[in-house]
Amino acid sequence: MTLQKQLEDVLATGDKAFVPYIMAGDGGLETLKPTILKLQQIGVSAIEVGIPFTDPVADGPTIEQAGERALAHGVSLKKVLAELQSFAQEIHIPLVVMTYLNPILAYGIEAFAEDAKRGGVQGLIVPDMPYEESALLHDALKVNGIALVQLVSLMSPPDRIKKLAAASEGFVYAVTVNGITGERASFAAELAGHFANLKAASNIPVLAGFGISTTEHVKSFGDIADGVIVGSKIVTALVEQDWATIEALVQATKKTAAI
Repeated sequence: MTLQKQLEDVLATGDKAFVPYIMAGDGGLETLKPTILKLQQIGVSAIEVGIPFTDPVADGPTIEQAGERALAHGVSLKKVLAELQSFAQEIHIPLVVMTYLNPILAYGIEAFAEDAKRGGVQGLIVPDMPYEESALLHDALKVNGIALVQLVSLMSPPDRIKKLAAASEGFVYAVTVNGITGERASFAAELAGHFANLKAASNIPVLAGFGISTTEHVKSFGDIADGVIVGSKIVTALVEQDWATIEALVQATKKTAAI
């Protein structure tokens, strides 16, 4: 089942999608399996698996520091995919890898796509790859059933928003703030119109990401988007083993949460 179909199945129940971001190898690579399986158990819709990188451009301080900790443990793209393959049969929700372009090119595009598929990866986000260069990866990903998710920023002009929304696969990653990731206290008032335009331009789920950190944020974005991606708050909670906070965020996407 594709990434898009699994997200649509969640939406068909009346729930919104919840996608936590985790930094693979923060705390050591051995933490990856128990973290993914626990998140799966508490009902997340999919998991965005971040790969540590020496020069991240989209990451705020919380995720950047998590990446530095993972790199200190010797974590790499190849090691993460190998670890995912070791328990792929136990994973029943989509995994979406977030990595930069250079590690993929160093790995080899075809080899990366094949190994990612073996690890249960169904989606890919490459934040430093412009839409115009996405053909570079498209064929290898398509053969292996991996959706290439596009990021749409608030600053994109209307014509580009339409192009990105139409080109995205799996879901549209709608960036909710201008700038890097990290917890935010508030969001721009005009987001409702922005999301309405995105949903009109796309026939796949539109998920909101960047800065979302509270149950109130999750519920608010659930009113205008098909779900949320939560990064920095999840990374911090995992470091602190604060599963109560993570479960509360997940529950905020359930249709019963609004009653």
